[in-house]
Amino acid sequence: MTRVRRQIITIDEEKCDGCGACVPACAEGALRVVDGKARLMKESFCDGLGACLGECPQGALRVVEMEVEAYDELAVLSHLEQTAPHLVAAHVAHLREHGMASVADPASVGVAACPSIQPRGRHQARLAPASDGAAAIPLFVGSDGAASASRQVSELRQWPVQLHLLPIQAPFFADADLALIADCVPFAAPNTHADFIKDHAIAVGCPKLDDGRAYIAKLAQILRQNDIRSICVIRMEVPCCGGLEYIARQALALSGKALSLESVVVSINDGSWGR
Repeated sequence: MTRVRRQIITIDEEKCDGCGACVPACAEGALRVVDGKARLMKESFCDGLGACLGECPQGALRVVEMEVEAYDELAVLSHLEQTAPHLVAAHVAHLREHGMASVADPASVGVAACPSIQPRGRHQARLAPASDGAAAIPLFVGSDGAASASRQVSELRQWPVQLHLLPIQAPFFADADLALIADCVPFAAPNTHADFIKDHAIAVGCPKLDDGRAYIAKLAQILRQNDIRSICVIRMEVPCCGGLEYIARQALALSGKALSLESVVVSINDGSWGR
């Protein structure tokens, strides 16, 4: 089991009186009273969100950050289905309350009705109106459109692109190579379209500012429910951007798929990159 540094519940045995109030409060079924004390059954069952904290009359529970097993939602769901099927719904609701997706949540499939995030295929050229008699300027040109010699051709095949807006299933994921691209990459790598977007489905996000756990869950759903062939992570060379590769690896493990995963690191100085 992969070990990561993350938040997790700890139990002060001296304070715990074994009342068991924390057990039903845990949406993952991760707690149990053993020999008169509350115990965490498995580190990978605890999501670290602390739903059980307020139920302990002795204050024996607290959330700490430490190196432990990675949270494994698939294992949690398997455990709940075998021991307490009625808690699956509570588990899904618990994650929703914290803005996280669950692989067992049918409501997370699809996107909202806002037109700006409806899944779309290849775009056509669109021209900006010329107000002074000058030639119109291509604002967005698809791979099959024409562009002036001084402007690069867009290789974007889909919409939306942000990972938190992507639908779980979409035609552009079919038999696709997926590029997971950090937000800053297009600003540092001038040939992002030709080098990374061409012939790829893409998902864009920031591992430092966005909710990494939600991204792991959603990306795992996308991988499970589509015939994606491979994943390429394109990140900046700064340390915090390494979280994007972690997200990809955790999602791949959670999905149960065996796919090729490659990482590309872009320089912040000159936009050069290497694998």
